[in-house]
Amino acid sequence: MDEQRQDLGAAFARLTRAMIEAETPVLRAHEVEMWDYVVLSALEDGPAPTQSELAAVVGRDKTRLIPILDRLEARGLLGRTPDPADRRNRVVTLTAEGRAVVRSCRRGIRRVEADLLAELDPGERSVFVSVLDRLAERVRHRP
Repeated sequence: MDEQRQDLGAAFARLTRAMIEAETPVLRAHEVEMWDYVVLSALEDGPAPTQSELAAVVGRDKTRLIPILDRLEARGLLGRTPDPADRRNRVVTLTAEGRAVVRSCRRGIRRVEADLLAELDPGERSVFVSVLDRLAERVRHRP
């Protein structure tokens, strides 16, 4: 039976493409791109001590992160302030408006997810989301 199922990588890739396609209109309605949302979401738990650390957390090269931060700061969704301990670094924080955008996007994304998972019974949905969250957390902490 294992030989007949599709590989996890292929299944995840297909699901990822479908989710990104379904989430894009939600993000567009808030005038944010996928990477904008990733960055804003990462700041929900608290400020990033440095732009470099934020880049590592979101998995984006620092040089590619800077234009995203510039765009989000210009919209008032995040702020960057000099680190008092090392003024060469910038502490990145989510603004109240940024927090509101993340929450609104997330509500829309949850509706998209509910639509995708609608064919599963409630128990399957719960197990799927729980296992997926655990796996994602596990690989996030790998070196």
